[in-house]
Amino acid sequence: MFYAFAAQAVLLLHLGFIGFVMLGGWLAIRHPAWAAVHLPAAAWGAYVELSGRICPLTVWENALRVRAGQAGYQGGFIEHYLLAIIYPAGLTRTVQLGLAALVIGVNAAVYRRVLRNRHPRGGS
Repeated sequence: MFYAFAAQAVLLLHLGFIGFVMLGGWLAIRHPAWAAVHLPAAAWGAYVELSGRICPLTVWENALRVRAGQAGYQGGFIEHYLLAIIYPAGLTRTVQLGLAALVIGVNAAVYRRVLRNRHPRGGS
């Protein structure tokens, strides 16, 4: 029972981390100190997608599921949980690269705004 609960907790942590990677930069618009936490997380998210690696949180979740007597799954978190909803045909390298571009693009736009807010033009 403990391992099944722990696997679910890692699943929720993973989902939260993905949300933070995608949207955490918005916190830095109001509170620039968040950038120190968010930029490494966003870099990691882009790296995992660009390299085609499996996130360690997926490995951890699968190990806990096996210890709970459940079946683990092949592939990554996005492929297993989200891709069936977003891309029913499955995860391809092209889709992975597109997701990486999305992570980079969204965060580049957000941090452009963060920098603009911190260094407004025409100030005294």
